[in-house]
Amino acid sequence: MRRVLHERGVSWQATKTWKASTDPDFTTKMRRILHLYDHPPPGGRVLCVDEFGPLNLQPRPGRAWRPQANPVRLRATYTRDHGVRHMIAALDLATGRLHYRIRDRKRWREFLSFLKTLRARWPDQKLHLICDNFSPHKHPEVRTWCTANHVELVFLPTYASWLNWIEAEFAAVRYFGATSGTRL
Repeated sequence: MRRVLHERGVSWQATKTWKASTDPDFTTKMRRILHLYDHPPPGGRVLCVDEFGPLNLQPRPGRAWRPQANPVRLRATYTRDHGVRHMIAALDLATGRLHYRIRDRKRWREFLSFLKTLRARWPDQKLHLICDNFSPHKHPEVRTWCTANHVELVFLPTYASWLNWIEAEFAAVRYFGATSGTRL
């Protein structure tokens, strides 16, 4: 069977999916974001902002230095009695540093609180925040605060999260931190 399939040019392949953006302003939004990446404004700071989670913080088995004959034992049935957590983060493109907060929820209040920490970190610069279209980012109180505090929200086109550089950082966190047996 394998030989017949090979002779006919048939191979076992994984199916992949993709979505094209349906945003009518895709090109305009994409160009704005790429311009900010390539030409950060003087006196301003470009930050990529997003949420990561829910994080299921739980003990994971692994190896560690311990006194002989005294291994740590973890229950096989872990009870999630403290719920899940969410990380709200900003990638500073000038330094490559990730600034984050861990919160129980990811509503507009938590997002606004995080924005206030970013404003306090760079009080004299205009902040250009690249973020997705998650409803807490567009909440009227968030928009009002941003307007009053010299913060510009730059929204990604629909189905274009790949334009947000923080997604690559989240992929690394997911691969190296969240699933590798290390504890977050």
